[in-house]
Amino acid sequence: MTRNDDSRPAEQWIAKGNAAVLQRFPFDDTRDLDDARHGFLGAAEETVVRDAAGRPVWDLDAYGFLRGECPETANPSLWRQSGLCAEHGLFEVVEGIYQVRGFDLSNMTVVEGERGILVIDPLISSETAAAALALYRAHRGDRPVAGVLYTHSHVDHFGGVRGVVTDDEVAGGVPVIAPRGFLEHAVKENVYAGTAMARRAAYMYGASLPKGERGQIGTGLGQTTSTGTVGLIAPTLDVTRTGQTETVDGIRMVFQLTPGTEAPAELNIHFPDHAALCMAENATHNLHNLLTLRGAEVRDPRQWAHYLTEAVGLFGDDTDVAFASHHWPVRGRERVVEFLSEQRDVYAYLHDQTLRRLNQGYTPLEIAEEMAMPPALERAWHTHGYYGSVSHNVKAVYQRYLGWFDGNPAHLWEHPPVESATRYVEFMGGADEVLRRARRSFAEGDYRWVVQVVNHVVFADPGNADARELQADALEQLGYGSENGTWRNFYLTGALELRHGSVGTPTTTASPDLLGALTLDQLFDALAVRVDGPGSWDADICVRWRPKGGDPVTLRLRNGVLTHVTGDGPAAFEPDVEVTLGEDDLRAVLLGATTLPELLERDGAQVAGDPGKVAELLGHLDEADPDFAVVVP
Repeated sequence: MTRNDDSRPAEQWIAKGNAAVLQRFPFDDTRDLDDARHGFLGAAEETVVRDAAGRPVWDLDAYGFLRGECPETANPSLWRQSGLCAEHGLFEVVEGIYQVRGFDLSNMTVVEGERGILVIDPLISSETAAAALALYRAHRGDRPVAGVLYTHSHVDHFGGVRGVVTDDEVAGGVPVIAPRGFLEHAVKENVYAGTAMARRAAYMYGASLPKGERGQIGTGLGQTTSTGTVGLIAPTLDVTRTGQTETVDGIRMVFQLTPGTEAPAELNIHFPDHAALCMAENATHNLHNLLTLRGAEVRDPRQWAHYLTEAVGLFGDDTDVAFASHHWPVRGRERVVEFLSEQRDVYAYLHDQTLRRLNQGYTPLEIAEEMAMPPALERAWHTHGYYGSVSHNVKAVYQRYLGWFDGNPAHLWEHPPVESATRYVEFMGGADEVLRRARRSFAEGDYRWVVQVVNHVVFADPGNADARELQADALEQLGYGSENGTWRNFYLTGALELRHGSVGTPTTTASPDLLGALTLDQLFDALAVRVDGPGSWDADICVRWRPKGGDPVTLRLRNGVLTHVTGDGPAAFEPDVEVTLGEDDLRAVLLGATTLPELLERDGAQVAGDPGKVAELLGHLDEADPDFAVVVP
């Protein structure tokens, strides 16, 4: 078992709190374990998945320690959930539908057709997807891939597609099915704010933490993210409406569109010939995120609840098993309806009760602190906040309706973190006095307050070793006590970075496939968010691109803003330079893979005007920082 060499054991307050969890919930209920193991057909003989260079990208045995008793350094509820998520292998859902679970953060589902298979959600990395497909074929035969289906626009549901199908196979007629808007949201989420999301995901998924009783034990939704090759093949068939039916290789599917739920573009699938319902990521064995800690658009719990009600109405009478792109299936018509109904009630309750208190003048922090779930929902294991949490989901609902400002004018124009911290520490009598008092709070088990107050010392003086160590110790204890896997990872990664410096961004999703899938409009928008505004206040540069065979696009940098206009209409300004080249070469220049002079030397472009204006415009772009500070200024 991997340990942090400088980690501390659980303090008495955390150990007692974790022990109390064992008395609070029905740990003798083994139905989830039975469901997680049901239909097991076999596990992979090779337990480490490697990339082409031999680098490990996934280790099936990394979580073997979860088979042991829960230690004091872990919340028993999260330990239980992580053990269930760590069950790996090939499983039969029903005859003809199979899942490979435990090979990545998500599941890969395989549906057998007349001669081939439909692959649903091919994981994050091509390496793990290929290993999952190989395991299926080892037990069920070498059937060709007859279709691929993405349930939604998050990378753990499409990134491994090149491990199961090739571009030539898709060009030859293998359909790739996705909900309407999939491609737009898949590339936008991973590019526009992709650097910041990936850096925060390093905290959320804890990929740099050692795996073990004092480190990373899972995320609640799955164990962690694989670190292999992320790809994307664009959909060839869009699902545009609820009730749409499609047949692939004899596999009949009825779709339910669910936009704005767990993803901006998402769908559920009913398989009438199997009495089986795929709920994508709309109903899993945890409370999900309304605003994921890595960052994303705030999700709509009212709509989420509506679509779960609709799913019961559409498919409840014809479903004997419900499965999802994470976790394990639910079996039996009555249990399926109960499961979906309780999932619905969780999101509806959070939405409605947050709005009730919001309209009584309560702030997001106040609502989150007082919010208690109904006893019947709290007793159900699948509603627990292993991945999302009641606390941060309440704040997400508040943010969706009212934004960041709680209405108190004292919070309207606060000092930024470093300036506030410096003043707080001075007001509190200096760093030594703050740390003296904080150590007393630590000894009393008030770790939330220690983290809150010592953060001021760290931001006022990031070189204060005593403050960093005390902050790391307090974060660590909060991690040990957390039922939420992502909270635990955030706390423990914060402690790790305070002790050893930045872990950077272990997993990045802005792959060549995703960048290549950007439309030209999206690519120009992505460049606009990189403009150094203050550094380009005085610039006025106009470049017109004429992609061969396409409409001209005029870019103008003025007042620190990069705008683009397609076509030769009145909004297009007179350019300083006009460049004619192929779209692939245009993308290469804009993404920095080549330069315009290099293309001119190869006769790959034609230029009228001053070619130096292109380099001047691109010179005003900033580079993103994938290693920016989080727990220190």
